[in-house]
Amino acid sequence: MGATGAAEPLHSVLWVKQQRCAVSLEPARALLRWWRSPGPGAGAPGADACSVPVSEIIAVEETDVHGKHHSSGKWQKMEKPYAFTVHCVKRARRHRWKWAQVTFWCPEEQLCHLWLQTLREMLEKLTSRPKHLLVFINPFGGKGQGKRIYERKVAPLFTLASITTDIIVTEHANQAKETLYEINIDKYDGIVSVGGDGMFSEVLHGLIGRTQRSAGVDQNHPRAVLVPSSLRIGIIPAGSTDCVCYSTVGTSDAETSALHIVVGDSLAMDVSSVHHNSTLLRYSVSLLGYGFYGDIIKDSEKKRWLGLARYDFSGLKTFLSHHCYEGTVSFLPAQHTVGSPRDRKPCRAGCFVCRQSRQQLEEEQKKALYGLEAAEDVEEWQVVCGKFLAINATNMSCACRRSPRGLSPAAHLGDGSSDLILIRKCSRFNFLRFLIRHTNQQDQFDFTFVEVYRVKKFQFTSKHMEEEDSDLKEGGKKRFGHICSSHPSCCCTVSNSSWNCDGEVLHSPAIEVRVHCQLVRLFARGIEENPKPDSHS
Repeated sequence: MGATGAAEPLHSVLWVKQQRCAVSLEPARALLRWWRSPGPGAGAPGADACSVPVSEIIAVEETDVHGKHHSSGKWQKMEKPYAFTVHCVKRARRHRWKWAQVTFWCPEEQLCHLWLQTLREMLEKLTSRPKHLLVFINPFGGKGQGKRIYERKVAPLFTLASITTDIIVTEHANQAKETLYEINIDKYDGIVSVGGDGMFSEVLHGLIGRTQRSAGVDQNHPRAVLVPSSLRIGIIPAGSTDCVCYSTVGTSDAETSALHIVVGDSLAMDVSSVHHNSTLLRYSVSLLGYGFYGDIIKDSEKKRWLGLARYDFSGLKTFLSHHCYEGTVSFLPAQHTVGSPRDRKPCRAGCFVCRQSRQQLEEEQKKALYGLEAAEDVEEWQVVCGKFLAINATNMSCACRRSPRGLSPAAHLGDGSSDLILIRKCSRFNFLRFLIRHTNQQDQFDFTFVEVYRVKKFQFTSKHMEEEDSDLKEGGKKRFGHICSSHPSCCCTVSNSSWNCDGEVLHSPAIEVRVHCQLVRLFARGIEENPKPDSHS
């Protein structure tokens, strides 16, 4: 046995799964390790050694030795009546985390209590872990399984980790947003959204809005410097696509997300504000889509009776109609970023690109503040005019089960930029080739009709609105548009589309978008780089 102080390593010979093991706890490395040690002494750890970072231990419990484990014949023979169980995270395939338990049997009571006390003291020092959470459950989203998923997969883990909760099962749209404006949120360590991307968006809007109101910031001002909230948001996926969860954790598995909340992970994420005429329309964290994706979401809203099949139906209908839209896109390139949309470097846990880009953005802002470099008014905006089948802006990869790499595979979660993807007028066949690449490993930007830019701001005005604003009444063009729109087989220019903002319809085609670097934090750590499944349970 090692030293008795919590700050010094512990070394003991204990029993795990009826095998004699050397077990060590190193506070300096915050690591619990054990390996088979059949002979006397600890021996050196071999290739089969198991380990768990203390940061991924959920809880430590004294095991009831009079329960079924001890009453079995094998345990009676071993005469080791003192035991403690470590509940921890176990990595499974495809970025999933599982709740695992490892029981350690001790030859004497005093040793068992020493291990329990030392591990618990180390867990107490993990200040990033939440103790009290506000939980919103959408019972209607996705397949209507939100309440069941929470009760079966999440609540037991929260109880085990001694996390207390206040639960609100929403009864109508925007209830979560309205509640966050009204209640005292200071007593919580975080907010949990149980549902799909729509539910998360409600919580996001409520939290950002409440924070700005408390700080006296006018959200309607397009250039307002928004204040980040101190609270993190947890996402328990129970929707149809769960894009935000998939893009930040790597899977849409409820148990995995619950474990990220329990261990107190933190991931800073960009948010885009969308304005029209100095009025805030919405915030966006995943996709802003005009044209193809805007038409899909607008059409699917009329077909809610179809359930989830409405997205497939509307997608096919929109693809066959093949409308393109004329307009002007102005954007400010994100020169502070250290990556590019085509560098094939996806955002991963502990992302260097996000960290470095944020530092460079802060340097840029300091220089502008002291007048050392050009401020926003004279920065180099670029302008692109034309006819577009789709205009997409993504703050994240927008990955989901159907599109494992997403709409922009190298988009970063916290680099203060958005990937602006312009799909110009092309044949239906070429557009299909582009869409298919969202489902495979090929470069989806490698087409002459596709342009992609990393931007920190952009504006869009449709040609139709430009003409209205300048009172240009070109009757011939309007007649041509009208006649052409009745022939869906051609790539015709229709007046206006709508914007798809994270699954919600924005009817104003003219918008002004600005990326706010790392405005919110999630209970997540980003997608881990090729994690290997664990074998410690």
